[in-house]
Amino acid sequence: MGVWSAGIGIHYRAIAAEDEEAQVYRHFLSAQPSSQLANLLAGVEPILALAPMQDVTDLGFWKLMTGYGGADLYFTEYFRVHPDSILDPEILKSITANPTGRPAIAQLIGNHIPSLVRSARELQKHPVAAIDLNLGCPVPVVYRKNAGGGLLRDVAQIDLILGALRDAIDTKFTVKTRLGFDDPGVFEELLGVYARHSLDLLTVHGRTVAERYRSTVHYDYIARAVEVMPCPVLANGNVVSASKAQSVLEQTAARGLMIGRGAIRNPWLFEQIRQRGRGEVPFEPRGRDVLAYIQALYEIRYRPEFRESSHVQQMKKYMNYIGLGVESSGRFLHEIRRVNTRDDFFRLCNEFLDHSEPMPLEPFGIQLKETDFMCGEHG
Repeated sequence: MGVWSAGIGIHYRAIAAEDEEAQVYRHFLSAQPSSQLANLLAGVEPILALAPMQDVTDLGFWKLMTGYGGADLYFTEYFRVHPDSILDPEILKSITANPTGRPAIAQLIGNHIPSLVRSARELQKHPVAAIDLNLGCPVPVVYRKNAGGGLLRDVAQIDLILGALRDAIDTKFTVKTRLGFDDPGVFEELLGVYARHSLDLLTVHGRTVAERYRSTVHYDYIARAVEVMPCPVLANGNVVSASKAQSVLEQTAARGLMIGRGAIRNPWLFEQIRQRGRGEVPFEPRGRDVLAYIQALYEIRYRPEFRESSHVQQMKKYMNYIGLGVESSGRFLHEIRRVNTRDDFFRLCNEFLDHSEPMPLEPFGIQLKETDFMCGEHG
């Protein structure tokens, strides 16, 4: 009897050990970026993604965003891909040292199929949730090389690229696109191509490349993508507030939202959207909250080996977006673009933001120049 009882005890301890190992293994799997993304896609809450913006939404910015609630999903700045390219080590740090606790998707841009395949395989050696192909960048230096949004002029080439990448990618595969290069009439054909290649997620910016950021967003085209695509769709373009987020989700029935410029202007935006979704009153920052955010931005950008003027110039990349939401006359934006020292930079920020008045941080209708390419007229 004693031997039998001892045997049962050993048996149950062995089962318990196996269960514990199984639980640890299941936890390990669930913590993998691809599993994190799968769980997001299978959920019911809108997915909130931070858009990739070159030289802006880098590792430091990701880390800063987590303190404001952060996104559910992060896309890296794009890896430039060509026959002589290597994975950019600074962008790669966003994957290998991801500080967010959320899945990160690695974005590629290019048109040389063997190089795209090589880069996708290299990236899969790192903890990526998915590989994304950029088919939407509207910057002229990019699209003139037939990369990014420039590829939207060649649907057949897109078809070949997607086929080669789908064969090379064992993890999830996603695409970020615009509606076409200069005519949204091609969008239906593009959707047919995207649907053929078993994408796991499609992000649609509701403008053509030629429209850049200055037209209204054609949310009806995004709704059409949601209707016909076999994979989830994220809506992108002019999401500048929690109320606008709700409106876009209702108009498009998208699985979620990708937000770039709006989140740079208002780092609380992702959490405000969640709060509104829960029926809560969204947090409304005050002037000094925005001032503290700008100070934090300056700190994450700071490198002791760089000149002070270089830091100030780098900050202007962010102030181009933030400045649109500070005041309506355009004076702050005009003057912040002309400062060259840290003292002048913060003197001006203090002049306009050292107060306790609420700051909606939605873009004012400030008249911009044609050279204000990324700012856009509509946020």
